[in-house]
Amino acid sequence: MQQQARAWKKAGVPVAVVPTMGYLHGGHLSLVVRARKAVGPRGKVVVSIYVNPTQFAPTEDLKKYPRDLSRDKQLCRGAGVVLVFTPSDKQVYPEGFSTYVVEEKLSKSMEGASRPTHFRGVCTVVAKLFNIVAPDIAVFGAKDFQQASIVQRMARDLNFPLKVIVAPTLRERDGLAMSSRNKFLTPDQRAQATVLNEALHEASATVKNKPASAYRLKEQIAAHIATRPQARLDYVEFFDPKTLEPVQSVKCGTQMALAVFFGKTRLIDNATL
Repeated sequence: MQQQARAWKKAGVPVAVVPTMGYLHGGHLSLVVRARKAVGPRGKVVVSIYVNPTQFAPTEDLKKYPRDLSRDKQLCRGAGVVLVFTPSDKQVYPEGFSTYVVEEKLSKSMEGASRPTHFRGVCTVVAKLFNIVAPDIAVFGAKDFQQASIVQRMARDLNFPLKVIVAPTLRERDGLAMSSRNKFLTPDQRAQATVLNEALHEASATVKNKPASAYRLKEQIAAHIATRPQARLDYVEFFDPKTLEPVQSVKCGTQMALAVFFGKTRLIDNATL
């Protein structure tokens, strides 16, 4: 991969990378479309597929995370991806590996609070990917809003010579954000999972005409989530989309994020209110 990256760089060919953990769906393919647009007709789009063990806690679903590499490669070919990069664990984390990348501000809340080692793993693998592929553009999805913000901060702070693009969340017809983990939902859970999108709309409607107390709005959203018997709220947060700092007063333009469990399956979503 690095040899090919050097050849493209020498030839002045624009390169975009779309980092994924595989089991691709329409949301991933929309990122590929955005990447192709960004690099233009001369450019190359690389999709990485790697289920990164360092971003999973011991209690999380690393072994059960869905995988279908042959299908993923076929989808990539159909989407115009020139190269699918599928490194092994030994390639990414060679024996004796002991160097990690840690973002220390944006990663403390929400996903970082619920999954304390998660963003260390994300930043480390993404930094390695940037060094290996040497892209001009990297495309991430807005569904993982906090992750995208952290990657943007890391790229800025560590002087990676690339632009991070955040593409819109793609949703199913009923509003559920597309996710590889959706396949784990039972039919009943899948029907109830639309409550995440409903919560985003409810919060937007609440603050449409006047600001609301974050504390009271959290209570309101928690009560709404509780109307679904198989849903268990992990967190709901209201924050500044630029700094990720929590706000006390929620208004139009505030960012909202939430995480909800359905059995052992944990789904996330977010939106600008």
